[in-house]
Amino acid sequence: MTDLTLGQPPVHAALDFFDDQHPPAGDFLRDVLTGLAATPKSIPPVYFYDAAGSALFDQITDLPEYYVTRTELALLDRIGPELAKRAGPGAVVIEPGSGSSVKIRKLLSALDQPAGYVGLDISGEHLIASCDELARDYPGLHIGAICADFTTGLSLDHLPLPKGRRILFFPGSTIGNFEPDAARAVLASFRKGMREGDAILIGADRVKSPQTLEAAYDDAQGVTAAFNMNLIARINSELDGTLDPALLKHVSVWNAEKSRIEMHLEAREAQQLQVAGRSFSLAKGERLHTENSHKFTPESFQALAESAGFDLLESWSDPAELFSLHWLEPKAKA
Repeated sequence: MTDLTLGQPPVHAALDFFDDQHPPAGDFLRDVLTGLAATPKSIPPVYFYDAAGSALFDQITDLPEYYVTRTELALLDRIGPELAKRAGPGAVVIEPGSGSSVKIRKLLSALDQPAGYVGLDISGEHLIASCDELARDYPGLHIGAICADFTTGLSLDHLPLPKGRRILFFPGSTIGNFEPDAARAVLASFRKGMREGDAILIGADRVKSPQTLEAAYDDAQGVTAAFNMNLIARINSELDGTLDPALLKHVSVWNAEKSRIEMHLEAREAQQLQVAGRSFSLAKGERLHTENSHKFTPESFQALAESAGFDLLESWSDPAELFSLHWLEPKAKA
């Protein structure tokens, strides 16, 4: 194994390499103070995923209302032979924002003798644990890990990768969490790091009835509400916040104009609060915007892909057309 971490000795024996690009950590305090001072108020969704938030999200993926994960997994099972044909033998799979090992295992098992896998995530501890587990279960596969922020692009040329075709795997409709211009920029940054013949397999959630979407983000058991409210627990415990969770409620709404589901925390009554010694107020009914999840039609997703420099070569969806996977390849350079 090769450890590329600034000359440090190898410590992740199961991996073929670990490349720590030392991505800057988000500034939780700065972003909360800025968001509470803004109009309308908001907090970036990246702060959902501390240990408690990640555990709650794992519970969300198993809820009856949350169709996304089970639909995508079933779709991967169904189209596995087509993906193997598209990718060809000896592919190298690269997963920006590597998450659930269930999805990548389905893809790796479907492909024709894949040559390697590279997980890429901003959280080094989580990344190493998941890649180590894959390396133990796929002993013949060249497996590495990159600790980096995928939104700034892909830096791969210095890595000891097998020579096979590279397939970027970007499942779960993560692309929908970005505003349209930011989503285009993320895809364009991927495009710059790809070679001719490389491809992206990307998930995208579909536009559907507002009732289905709002239920998926406001389940009957209240797990999504707890996931949203965990932000308040983090602010109070980590930033000396004085927010009273009993004075806030989880709200999920479909914004038809922007084709997105939105999550908010709404004030049940007017209140004063402090964070790190700074004072803020919330009026009754005022909302703290915590997440967007954009949904796509086949036409809107194709337009996004093409605007970022890709040709959409094939799309697959489930029978109910809840969710889609798309195969993108870089447009030929003029």
